[in-house]
Amino acid sequence: MACTHPEDVQARLGGARLGGARLGADLDIADLRPEAARWPAMQVLPTENVLGGPLDECGRDPLTGFYRDGCCETGPDDVGTHVVCAVMTAEFLAFTRGRGNDLSTPRPEFRFAGLAPGDRWCLCVSRWAEAYAAGVAPPVVLEATNKRALQRVSLDALRAHAVEPPRG
Repeated sequence: MACTHPEDVQARLGGARLGGARLGADLDIADLRPEAARWPAMQVLPTENVLGGPLDECGRDPLTGFYRDGCCETGPDDVGTHVVCAVMTAEFLAFTRGRGNDLSTPRPEFRFAGLAPGDRWCLCVSRWAEAYAAGVAPPVVLEATNKRALQRVSLDALRAHAVEPPRG
């Protein structure tokens, strides 16, 4: 499934519930993504993947993305730039834990169950680049990796770690 633009989140979620509030006509997009109201240009720019196509969803189980919408989207509040859709490996999880970012331990206070090998997760591009340099970069889903990743890592590096070859 392709990711939608911020102004489409409300329509995509329809009658879902978030924190007890019904999503739809009675909840504004600014409630879901406060930066959309502060940065109107975000509402008209399409999000592309590193291959130049529409950004696909990274994962819903566990629900990933800086905005917890399943997509590796980013915005001004995302200082980590969570734009690389990666498939977790035991090696990477140990590497990032050693760097002070334990992604495998559950943190119920943040509604975070912890990650396991095989889970898809939107990683900070800088962490993926660190892991790449150390030889433990996790596989990447190119169609679900935001083109913003190319500001930090090369397409060749991402392709070398692709989960499956790009279509077309």
